Amino acid sequence: MDSNLIWTAIIVLFAVFVLIPMTVSAFLRNVEAGTIRLVSWLTGRTFIYRGPGKSKEVPLFTTGTTISSKAINVDLDITDQTADLDENGVPQPIKVRVLASAIVSVGDSDAMIKTAANRFFPKPQEEQINILIDLLSSSGRRAINLLTHDQLFSAKTAPRISAAAQTALAERESQHVALVQTPAPGSPLEEDDDPLAIIIRKACSRELTDLGLSFNSLNIKVVQSEVAEARRRQSAAEAQANSDIVAAQQARRAKDAALEAERNISDKQRELEQTRAANAALIAQAEAKKQEALATQRIAELEATQIAQARADAEKVRIEAEAAARAEAIRITTVAQATAESIRKVNEAIQQGGEAYFRYRQIEMLPEIAPAIAEALSNARLVTISAGGGEGGAPDATAGNITSVIQTVLAAQLVSRTGILDGEPQGSDGARRIPVPAVTLPGGRTNG
Repeated sequence: MDSNLIWTAIIVLFAVFVLIPMTVSAFLRNVEAGTIRLVSWLTGRTFIYRGPGKSKEVPLFTTGTTISSKAINVDLDITDQTADLDENGVPQPIKVRVLASAIVSVGDSDAMIKTAANRFFPKPQEEQINILIDLLSSSGRRAINLLTHDQLFSAKTAPRISAAAQTALAERESQHVALVQTPAPGSPLEEDDDPLAIIIRKACSRELTDLGLSFNSLNIKVVQSEVAEARRRQSAAEAQANSDIVAAQQARRAKDAALEAERNISDKQRELEQTRAANAALIAQAEAKKQEALATQRIAELEATQIAQARADAEKVRIEAEAAARAEAIRITTVAQATAESIRKVNEAIQQGGEAYFRYRQIEMLPEIAPAIAEALSNARLVTISAGGGEGGAPDATAGNITSVIQTVLAAQLVSRTGILDGEPQGSDGARRIPVPAVTLPGGRTNG
């Protein structure tokens, strides 16, 4: 029982995961993007399925085929002569070579899809490309024969031609007026399209329709001709000449600008140098004034220093002089006082001791005062003039003068002996000199 259940489950699972998907895939087939699936039934009816999607098919009752709906790119290399005319309407064709690429694809209607599936896609791919190249090249040559050289390059910029040339060209175009003016089914004529593309589209529309295809676009890559090359060279030469002119003008302007800039820089540098020179002169003047002021200051300081030094020296000399004067005055005062005191003491001693003391001192000091008395007498230059016969006469006056000199020397010697005097003069032998006091002699003369 269990084994039957297991086998039943296995069969169910197999049916669910294998048989049912296989059955569904047999009835519903995938249609990929960029493809078209055509399914024909036994009755002769054909269904078209555009991917991505599913197509309904019944094995043994339907037949299906798949074609590509992608655009086909065809490269064209067309060489022929144009329909150019000279000024008198005489044909003057120009050989041109057109390199272009055309894009065609399967038509949008079911009839064109069926036609393409029956007439175009059954052929090998290489043959398909060759058919398209021949068809489009022949249409392109026909189009070149109907256009002028300038129309191939730009219909909007084509130069105007003479009336005779226009008449001859109109007669030639009248033969193909239906071809040019009648739009192809499903391909509306656009005013902005290139004339070559318009003519090719119109010229090959019937042939492409017979194959179930439609003309999408024409991309002109290059149009080559000797005239175009000459014009290109001329344009290049003119452009180069213009470029050279512009470059020369720009170079001249740049040179002028550089010269102007250099001139401005030179002016600025000259102004700067002048300013520097002026500043240097001002600085030199200021420095000179500074040095002069410093010199004046130094001189003033030196003079002040000298004046101060002189004042200090004068003050010092004054102080020293005053000190010396005071000292000398004190010394003189002291000497005078001492002398007076000594004389007073001598007089007192003489008064107290009397004549005996005086004679005793004279005898005691005789060895010392004898030279002084002799010097005093010699310096006295005693001259006695008798004025008359009075009492005493000249001898008495002379004796009185001598006595006076001796008394004076004796008094001085006594003072010196007692040490009252300080700073007495000394002789050349270092011995103390006894000053001889000046003695007033008769007639107003002194012994000094």
